[in-house]
Amino acid sequence: MTSNAALRLVRSDDAGEPLAERARRLAAASREDSAEAILRRAIVEEFPGRIALVSSFGAESAALLHLVASVDASTPVIFLNTGKHFAQTLSYRKRLARQIGLTDVRDIAPAAEDLAERDPEGDLWRKDADRCCHVRKVIPLQRALAGFDAWITGRKQFHGGLRAHLPVFEAAAPFIKVNPLARWSPEEVAAYAARRGLETHPLVGEGYPSIGCWPCTHPAGPAEDARAGRWRGAAKTECGIHLIGAARAN
Repeated sequence: MTSNAALRLVRSDDAGEPLAERARRLAAASREDSAEAILRRAIVEEFPGRIALVSSFGAESAALLHLVASVDASTPVIFLNTGKHFAQTLSYRKRLARQIGLTDVRDIAPAAEDLAERDPEGDLWRKDADRCCHVRKVIPLQRALAGFDAWITGRKQFHGGLRAHLPVFEAAAPFIKVNPLARWSPEEVAAYAARRGLETHPLVGEGYPSIGCWPCTHPAGPAEDARAGRWRGAAKTECGIHLIGAARAN
């Protein structure tokens, strides 16, 4: 690693403030802020032109997408088109983007050469779900985030697991991640979308509270955790995109 690359892992601005310190400062300053105020701080004040929203256009995505559009509808939105999404997700992504008025939704696919080398039969998910996620989500996202200093996520504390104590700003070198809905409850997410007449993902009504790629997503019962249907029967709880830089930043 070059000295400049190493420097970028700990610095987040020209003043040389360490990334983790900047994240803690922003989180402390946003302790009483609304989600919209957090987004305005991130998009307009802290990272103008250098921040993107990463969205799955899944079960809970509409509220955050609408909030981002209310601050700046031209904010880049990265959608990881893994090649394994439900057809309903792909059509919903188009309808919802139009409804909200987003002007820069970027469909990011895995590189053909990566698939040819690592998943030539398209069935890697059967053999190694972690490697499948790495090829179809982690690597494409790393490429898509080149040139950005921060990205916005839809993670929430009620998801549990690694997300139970999620701050609204966190360091994930070389980025700051913004989690404006971290403190929201499921009821608040649903109420926000309902008040604004936002379309619901069609699979929600079929018992899918969390929606990813079709091979690894199943319905979940009303008494189960919201993400219980993801990688059901496996120890896996995250696709890996939220582990990028996490260890180096802590």
